[in-house]
Amino acid sequence: MSDRATIALAPGDGIGPEIMNACLEVFREAGVSDYVDFEEVQMGRSVFAGGESRGITDEAVETIERCGVLYKGPMGTPIGGGGKSINVTLRKTFGAFANLRHFQSLPGVDTVFSRAGVPVDMYIVRENVEDTYGGVEARLTSDVVECKRLITAPGCDQVHEFAFQAAKRLGLKKVYCGHKANIMKMTDGLFLERFRTVGDDYPEIEKADVIIDALCMNLVLKPQTYEMIVLPNLQGDIVSDLAAGLVGGLGFAPSANIGDQISIFEAVHGTAPDIAGKGVGNPTSLLLSGLMLLRHLGLLKRAGVIENALLATLEHGVHTGDFGSPETEPVGTSDFARAIIDHLGQQPSEQEAKPVPTHDTLTYSPPVRPSVNRLMQTFTQQRCDVVGCDIYIATTTPPLELAQKLERLAVGTPFKLTMISSRGTQVWPSGSVYTEVVDYFRVRFELEDKHLIGQIGQGPTIHILRRIAEKFEVADFQPLKNYDGERGFSLAQGQ
Repeated sequence: MSDRATIALAPGDGIGPEIMNACLEVFREAGVSDYVDFEEVQMGRSVFAGGESRGITDEAVETIERCGVLYKGPMGTPIGGGGKSINVTLRKTFGAFANLRHFQSLPGVDTVFSRAGVPVDMYIVRENVEDTYGGVEARLTSDVVECKRLITAPGCDQVHEFAFQAAKRLGLKKVYCGHKANIMKMTDGLFLERFRTVGDDYPEIEKADVIIDALCMNLVLKPQTYEMIVLPNLQGDIVSDLAAGLVGGLGFAPSANIGDQISIFEAVHGTAPDIAGKGVGNPTSLLLSGLMLLRHLGLLKRAGVIENALLATLEHGVHTGDFGSPETEPVGTSDFARAIIDHLGQQPSEQEAKPVPTHDTLTYSPPVRPSVNRLMQTFTQQRCDVVGCDIYIATTTPPLELAQKLERLAVGTPFKLTMISSRGTQVWPSGSVYTEVVDYFRVRFELEDKHLIGQIGQGPTIHILRRIAEKFEVADFQPLKNYDGERGFSLAQGQ
């Protein structure tokens, strides 16, 4: 193991370079440079402007893969055009599957809860790669667009394993799983089921689950209830910002994106172009993210010293213009950093100081580049049987007339028409004439003879698909399968 680590550095856009310089100045004065070298990489606005839709250069990708750790400032995504969010691209490209954010009440940061004397101290673990953030979207008919929500068992296992390991390391006693499995029974249902399965390996940690809407209400009413919550990607994104609001905003919310090989530490607030270049940005979020980076490297002593200095600085009323007492003159970005440096070695007096070990031990090693993409699997021995198919049709034909035509097309096949739905609600063979429909119907064909289950493959489903496609515009197609005898597809609402 080397006695030094090289970290890829991306200052960011807008106020990014200013707050990054402030953080690096604090790091230098705290002795971080005894262990760490920073290597700057190009990404963000300037790369987008050069015509690269990824927002990152090939050289930057190579550096990040070699270093295994990226420290980045806030970055914007171009409005319009084909460029996707650089933040999401980085997390997905490098397999940083778990987003860890720590939300804690900070001295001098006025919130509803600080005024009420209710301390907030919780962690959110968000799955970072899957869900709707797969960005798999398509226009299916004139009136209908689709976004596929992909949840995988290996992806769930990764993030839950990380959450329980982090809870154990942090000394937390209880972990909640936030979900909407009462409605999304298969996707969120899998996320919840894997939470319980992985949690069985951690009997010392109490497990509970909470439906996402109730969770949001509880966070506003009694945030002290929660120590750690693990959530799917989209729900985790929303809840993370909600939790940031409990402690003063995104300017006080650090973020770590952890993968098995590559990890990213970043500020999650915006680029604040309205104040860029004025030297007044608040570096707190980026600095706290940097402390998570130092702890990731094993530099626990320096991280503790810097965090205590930050807390002591805030206790003394030093603040940038976006927070703090209006009776105290705000300071600029550089002066805020200098105040933290002046408090190095001091501890807060109004709250518990962070632990400071006697020495640092660099425990981090850069990744060894794999030769191929790693295939992840959780279930490897399941029996899979084709039992039918769902065909999605673009048509304005009324449901009853549509059913009659489809039943005729199914003659001579092993399938029978069992259901028609629109927007997830059944409209045939039963339903209500008051159910409003659009030009997009799911028509379900299932094996008429259940003894054929396990005897046929996908060929017959392709045959009936061809028959339907000769008469109707097909928008999508989904084989229906049982896994170990259990239905691997959802019912329609009202079915």
